Amino acid sequence: MTDPDLQKNDPDNPAQASEPVVSKPYIMPDDPETGSAEALAKEAAEARDKMLRTLAEMENLRKRTAREVADARLYAITGFARDVLDIADNLQRALDAVPAETRANADAGLKALIEGVELTERSLLNTLEKNGVKKFDPTGQKFDPNFQQAMYEVPDPSVPSGTVVQVVQAGFMIGERILRPALVGVSKGGAKQAPAANNDQSNSAA
Repeated sequence: MTDPDLQKNDPDNPAQASEPVVSKPYIMPDDPETGSAEALAKEAAEARDKMLRTLAEMENLRKRTAREVADARLYAITGFARDVLDIADNLQRALDAVPAETRANADAGLKALIEGVELTERSLLNTLEKNGVKKFDPTGQKFDPNFQQAMYEVPDPSVPSGTVVQVVQAGFMIGERILRPALVGVSKGGAKQAPAANNDQSNSAA
Protein backbone atom coordinates (compact mmCIF):
# COMPACT_ATOMS: atom_id res chain seq x y z
CA MET A 1 0.00 0.00 0.00
CA THR A 2 1.39 3.41 -0.95
CA ASP A 3 1.78 6.09 1.73
CA PRO A 4 0.51 9.46 0.42
CA ASP A 5 2.90 11.33 2.72
CA LEU A 6 5.87 9.58 1.09
CA GLN A 7 4.63 10.64 -2.35
CA LYS A 8 4.47 14.31 -1.25
CA ASN A 9 8.02 14.22 0.16
CA ASP A 10 9.51 12.07 -2.63
CA PRO A 11 12.51 14.00 -4.05
CA ASP A 12 12.32 11.94 -7.24
CA ASN A 13 8.87 13.27 -7.97
CA PRO A 14 9.31 17.10 -8.32
CA ALA A 15 5.87 17.49 -9.78
CA GLN A 16 4.38 16.69 -6.41
CA ALA A 17 6.41 19.41 -4.56
CA SER A 18 4.69 22.76 -4.06
CA GLU A 19 6.52 25.77 -5.56
CA PRO A 20 6.93 28.90 -3.39
CA VAL A 21 4.84 31.83 -4.46
CA VAL A 22 6.75 35.15 -4.69
CA SER A 23 4.50 38.12 -4.16
CA LYS A 24 5.23 41.54 -5.67
CA PRO A 25 6.50 44.00 -3.01
CA TYR A 26 3.93 46.48 -1.84
CA ILE A 27 4.62 50.04 -2.89
CA MET A 28 3.36 52.87 -0.69
CA PRO A 29 1.18 55.32 -2.56
CA ASP A 30 3.55 58.23 -1.70
CA ASP A 31 6.68 56.28 -2.64
CA PRO A 32 7.22 56.49 -6.44
CA GLU A 33 8.38 53.47 -8.32
CA THR A 34 12.12 53.16 -8.87
CA GLY A 35 13.17 54.65 -12.19
CA SER A 36 10.05 56.75 -12.63
CA ALA A 37 10.20 60.46 -13.42
CA GLU A 38 8.79 61.30 -10.00
CA ALA A 39 11.50 59.25 -8.26
CA LEU A 40 14.23 60.93 -10.29
CA ALA A 41 12.81 64.36 -9.49
CA LYS A 42 12.73 63.51 -5.79
CA GLU A 43 16.34 62.30 -5.86
CA ALA A 44 17.41 65.46 -7.70
CA ALA A 45 15.66 67.66 -5.12
CA GLU A 46 17.34 65.80 -2.25
CA ALA A 47 20.74 66.09 -3.95
CA ARG A 48 20.20 69.83 -4.52
CA ASP A 49 19.22 70.32 -0.88
CA LYS A 50 22.36 68.51 0.29
CA MET A 51 24.49 70.57 -2.07
CA LEU A 52 23.00 73.85 -0.81
CA ARG A 53 23.55 72.82 2.80
CA THR A 54 27.15 71.91 2.05
CA LEU A 55 27.75 75.22 0.28
CA ALA A 56 26.25 77.13 3.23
CA GLU A 57 28.45 75.24 5.70
CA MET A 58 31.54 75.91 3.58
CA GLU A 59 30.69 79.62 3.37
CA ASN A 60 30.24 79.82 7.15
CA LEU A 61 33.55 78.02 7.62
CA ARG A 62 35.27 80.43 5.21
CA LYS A 63 33.92 83.48 7.05
CA ARG A 64 34.81 82.06 10.45
CA THR A 65 38.34 81.20 9.30
CA ALA A 66 38.82 84.67 7.78
CA ARG A 67 37.62 86.26 11.03
CA GLU A 68 39.97 84.11 13.12
CA VAL A 69 42.90 84.94 10.86
CA ALA A 70 42.12 88.66 11.08
CA ASP A 71 41.86 88.49 14.88
CA ALA A 72 45.12 86.55 15.10
CA ARG A 73 46.87 89.13 12.93
CA LEU A 74 45.47 92.04 14.96
CA TYR A 75 45.91 90.72 18.48
CA ALA A 76 49.23 88.95 17.89
CA ILE A 77 51.05 92.23 18.60
CA THR A 78 49.33 92.77 21.96
CA GLY A 79 52.44 92.06 24.03
CA PHE A 80 54.68 94.13 21.78
CA ALA A 81 52.22 97.05 21.69
CA ARG A 82 51.94 97.03 25.49
CA ASP A 83 55.74 97.34 25.74
CA VAL A 84 55.82 100.18 23.21
CA LEU A 85 53.34 102.15 25.34
CA ASP A 86 56.11 102.73 27.87
CA ILE A 87 58.03 104.64 25.20
CA ALA A 88 54.97 106.75 24.40
CA ASP A 89 54.50 107.48 28.11
CA ASN A 90 58.13 108.59 28.50
CA LEU A 91 57.84 110.93 25.52
CA GLN A 92 54.69 112.45 27.00
CA ARG A 93 56.39 112.86 30.40
CA ALA A 94 59.30 114.63 28.73
CA LEU A 95 56.91 117.11 27.11
CA ASP A 96 54.92 117.63 30.33
CA ALA A 97 58.14 118.35 32.22
CA VAL A 98 58.69 121.54 30.22
CA PRO A 99 56.63 124.39 31.72
CA ALA A 100 54.53 126.44 29.31
CA GLU A 101 56.48 129.63 30.18
CA THR A 102 59.80 127.93 29.47
CA ARG A 103 58.49 126.62 26.18
CA ALA A 104 57.27 130.07 25.17
CA ASN A 105 60.61 131.74 25.98
CA ALA A 106 62.82 128.88 24.77
CA ASP A 107 65.69 129.54 22.44
CA ALA A 108 65.94 127.98 19.00
CA GLY A 109 67.83 124.91 20.26
CA LEU A 110 65.32 124.05 22.98
CA LYS A 111 62.37 124.66 20.65
CA ALA A 112 63.89 122.30 18.09
CA LEU A 113 64.35 119.67 20.81
CA ILE A 114 60.73 120.01 21.97
CA GLU A 115 59.44 119.86 18.41
CA GLY A 116 61.55 116.75 17.79
CA VAL A 117 60.07 115.00 20.83
CA GLU A 118 56.54 115.98 19.77
CA LEU A 119 57.19 114.72 16.25
CA THR A 120 58.53 111.42 17.60
CA GLU A 121 55.48 110.98 19.82
CA ARG A 122 53.06 111.68 16.96
CA SER A 123 54.94 109.30 14.67
CA LEU A 124 54.83 106.57 17.31
CA LEU A 125 51.10 107.01 17.93
CA ASN A 126 50.40 107.02 14.18
CA THR A 127 52.36 103.79 13.77
CA LEU A 128 50.42 102.19 16.63
CA GLU A 129 47.12 103.33 15.11
CA LYS A 130 48.03 101.83 11.74
CA ASN A 131 48.40 98.51 13.56
CA GLY A 132 45.03 98.77 15.32
CA VAL A 133 46.19 100.41 18.58
CA LYS A 134 44.36 103.66 19.39
CA LYS A 135 44.79 106.13 22.22
CA PHE A 136 41.68 107.39 24.02
CA ASP A 137 41.07 110.21 26.48
CA PRO A 138 37.87 109.81 28.57
CA THR A 139 37.87 113.33 30.03
CA GLY A 140 34.29 114.51 30.60
CA GLN A 141 32.81 111.03 30.15
CA LYS A 142 30.97 108.95 32.72
CA PHE A 143 33.36 106.66 34.58
CA ASP A 144 33.38 103.17 33.07
CA PRO A 145 35.37 100.52 35.00
CA ASN A 146 35.66 98.47 31.82
CA PHE A 147 37.87 101.13 30.21
CA GLN A 148 39.13 103.26 33.11
CA GLN A 149 40.77 102.78 36.46
CA ALA A 150 39.88 105.33 39.15
CA MET A 151 42.93 106.55 41.07
CA TYR A 152 41.25 109.15 43.29
CA GLU A 153 38.13 111.27 43.72
CA VAL A 154 37.94 115.00 43.03
CA PRO A 155 35.36 117.09 44.94
CA ASP A 156 33.62 119.06 42.22
CA PRO A 157 29.89 119.86 42.58
CA SER A 158 29.86 121.61 39.20
CA VAL A 159 29.81 118.28 37.32
CA PRO A 160 27.74 115.14 37.88
CA SER A 161 29.21 112.71 40.35
CA GLY A 162 31.12 109.88 38.68
CA THR A 163 32.45 112.00 35.79
CA VAL A 164 36.05 111.66 34.66
CA VAL A 165 37.57 115.09 35.36
CA GLN A 166 41.29 114.26 35.22
CA VAL A 167 43.35 111.78 33.21
CA VAL A 168 46.60 110.74 34.83
CA GLN A 169 47.50 108.31 32.05
CA ALA A 170 45.76 107.89 28.72
CA GLY A 171 44.21 104.55 27.81
CA PHE A 172 44.75 102.45 24.70
CA MET A 173 42.54 100.08 22.73
CA ILE A 174 43.65 97.32 20.41
CA GLY A 175 40.88 96.49 18.00
CA GLU A 176 37.76 96.23 20.14
CA ARG A 177 39.65 95.15 23.26
CA ILE A 178 41.15 97.21 26.02
CA LEU A 179 44.95 97.20 25.86
CA ARG A 180 45.49 99.46 28.85
CA PRO A 181 42.83 101.23 30.94
CA ALA A 182 43.08 104.96 31.43
CA LEU A 183 44.11 106.09 34.93
CA VAL A 184 41.65 108.80 35.93
CA GLY A 185 40.35 111.02 38.66
CA VAL A 186 36.58 110.92 39.17
CA SER A 187 34.35 113.75 40.39
CA LYS A 188 32.59 113.56 43.73
CA GLY A 189 29.88 115.69 45.26
CA GLY A 190 27.84 116.73 42.23
CA ALA A 191 24.44 115.41 41.22
CA LYS A 192 24.43 111.78 40.15
CA GLN A 193 24.33 111.10 36.43
CA ALA A 194 21.02 109.82 35.08
CA PRO A 195 21.02 106.24 33.75
CA ALA A 196 21.65 105.84 30.04
CA ALA A 197 18.08 104.63 29.44
CA ASN A 198 16.63 107.78 31.02
CA ASN A 199 18.94 109.96 28.96
CA ASP A 200 17.80 108.22 25.77
CA GLN A 201 14.17 108.71 26.74
CA SER A 202 14.63 112.39 27.52
CA ASN A 203 16.48 112.94 24.26
CA SER A 204 13.76 111.20 22.28
CA ALA A 205 11.07 113.17 24.08
CA ALA A 206 12.85 116.40 23.28
